[in-house]
Amino acid sequence: MKRTLSKLLSGLIIAVIIFIPFLHSLAAEGTPSGKDAMKHQNRLINEKSPYLLQHAGNPVDWYSWGPEAFEKARKENKPIFLSIGYSTCHWCHEMEKESFEDPDVARLMNDVFVSIKVDREERPDIDHIYMTIAQMMTGSGGWPLTIIMTPDKKPFFSATYLPKESRFGLIGMKELTARIRDIWKDQKEKAIESADRITQSLERLTPTSTGEELGKNDLNAAYNELTQRFDRDNGGFGSSPKFPIPQDILFLLRYWKRTGDENALEMAEKTLRAMRNGGIYDHIGFGFHRYSTDSKWLVPHFEKMLYDQALLAMAYTEAYQATGKTEYSRTAREIFTYVMRDMTSKNGGFYSAEDADSEGEEGKFYLWTENEIRKLLLKEEAGLVINAYNIAGSGNFTEKGLGPEKKSNRNIFYLKKPLRNIASDLGISEEKLGKQIEAARNKIFKARKKRIHPNKDDKVLTDWNGLMIAALAKGAQAFNEPTYAEAARHAAGFILKTLRQKDGRILHRYRDGHAAVQAYADDYAFLIWGLIELYEATFDLSYLKSALSLNTTLLRHFWDNSHGGFFFSADDSESMLIRNKEFYDGAVPSGNSAAILNLLRLARITADPQLEKKAASLMRAFSTTVRQRPSAHTLMMSGVDFGTGPSHEVVITGDLKAADTKAMLSAIRRKFLPNKVVIFKPIGQNASEITDIASFTKYHVSIDGKATAYVCIDYNCKLPTTDLKKMMELLGTPRELK
Repeated sequence: MKRTLSKLLSGLIIAVIIFIPFLHSLAAEGTPSGKDAMKHQNRLINEKSPYLLQHAGNPVDWYSWGPEAFEKARKENKPIFLSIGYSTCHWCHEMEKESFEDPDVARLMNDVFVSIKVDREERPDIDHIYMTIAQMMTGSGGWPLTIIMTPDKKPFFSATYLPKESRFGLIGMKELTARIRDIWKDQKEKAIESADRITQSLERLTPTSTGEELGKNDLNAAYNELTQRFDRDNGGFGSSPKFPIPQDILFLLRYWKRTGDENALEMAEKTLRAMRNGGIYDHIGFGFHRYSTDSKWLVPHFEKMLYDQALLAMAYTEAYQATGKTEYSRTAREIFTYVMRDMTSKNGGFYSAEDADSEGEEGKFYLWTENEIRKLLLKEEAGLVINAYNIAGSGNFTEKGLGPEKKSNRNIFYLKKPLRNIASDLGISEEKLGKQIEAARNKIFKARKKRIHPNKDDKVLTDWNGLMIAALAKGAQAFNEPTYAEAARHAAGFILKTLRQKDGRILHRYRDGHAAVQAYADDYAFLIWGLIELYEATFDLSYLKSALSLNTTLLRHFWDNSHGGFFFSADDSESMLIRNKEFYDGAVPSGNSAAILNLLRLARITADPQLEKKAASLMRAFSTTVRQRPSAHTLMMSGVDFGTGPSHEVVITGDLKAADTKAMLSAIRRKFLPNKVVIFKPIGQNASEITDIASFTKYHVSIDGKATAYVCIDYNCKLPTTDLKKMMELLGTPRELK
């Protein structure tokens, strides 16, 4: 029987425990005492990554990942110091200031190591492998990620943030570098032996055998696990730090739709409300910060990531479709406002992130004193904002939390209760309060624009853009908002024109006029997701054709023909320690999970059973591991939900500009119908274009020139109807029809 992940980790930890005490037992030696740092910029100055460019002035002799660095390490018989981070990472900045900008530390590093800098967002393939290793070796991980490895890329030491000097049990850069120097000189064989054991254990982590198909029992298991971890006081799952995991919400909404379990809907809604009201939400400029440092969603880590905006916008959009509550549509719209205003390039692509820091201080851009608020606003406005958003003269913000032990007079905006409750307390309508709050917010926002802004990471990543395209296309449908569809079109057009190569394959990153880095499975899966949503929002067949073409490329270059599932890197990508597969749905869900939904939707659109078989095979490839903790794979569970059914295939034939066609499409789009595909077949000569892709639509014709709906439920097709009410009855689930 195959060894479980926990057994593998236990065995590996024993091996690492044997080695690490040996490493830390060696005495540290003094560092060189030279006074002058390197005056010239290092070779990172030639890179495009904002993160690498941030380190281009360091006295450390940095290399980017590539043959030059590894050849130098082999030639000079040096270990490699691998440092992985990203441009908006607060502790990456701190480690740079403390250690990498220090000439003494740099001189020691240059003497002992060949040092490599990697942008995790530009090279997620490298990051995934070495983060897995760090978690195996230490039980935790994070950024900056520090790896010491042999010239053939095999690691024997890992850590995250390291101070310049040792403190509080954390080894410092000076001491570590001196110890590694001694190990490499006197105990090199032990280091290599440890590295070999770690690499062998890593190889055993990728599933190599298929399990049974995932189904309803796994959906129930995932739901039960989420129920057990749910924070009933504050919403969300687990304690602090608390991350928004939007795919958990997407799954809970589907589980509620399937079963009618009101607890699933309540968990989703409580989490959405708590996040929206908390300090993790930017109440002045909109959009969500990365995570909450406390359990109540109040004190954020202030960076903003594009993927969070995309996935959270989807969650709030679907919550609106499920409940009809405008508080969710308002939040989704505000996220879109933020992204379209602050995170969109002139060419249409979406930027990656905004930093947590400004003027060298985390959160400074977002924090306010009571006096600042009173000076900006009229007396009545100021009183309203101070009351609603809990602004205190002594401040409500500390890095450790909001509470009685206040260490500054600065404030983060947050709501203890929804605006409708505040309006009730004040004896005014929610509409009137909303207008007053909005007028005051605009004044504060205009004042904030004059502050020094956090750094923006302006690289455009295909995978994260795919998620944002999907979110905007969903919003365009649910809110009947053409502006969102146009933004999604603009981004998709840029990606398909600029990052797609002549052979049809795509690239991962664009910045400063330069597209580079061979795309990964996530790039294909998320872009396909976005294109499918954009087709259903616009019925522009070019997007559906591109989705099908990219899906073919994904299958050709990433599919594991032996065991099923998609490798993260292509079959002709750079050789790494292993060719791994990602299937855990973390802060960003896995490409494999997204691909399940893509395959199922494309299979239903084209009536191609081979695509559906691939989806089933993909589920089986990971099912044994997924069953150990199904709630850690909630986007995959959403794919299982779709595959298990009930699901719908809907063909609307008519005139896209006619009122009856618009009414049918609008009715479908307002309703929460996650497990469906919608195909539009125009009346007239253009009808042949869709029949070339979906041949079964050849026989779907308009009745008497009216908009006509053909609805199939789990391969069982009903009689066509021109009646809107009848169509919606057919789109109800069996539970709803009882």
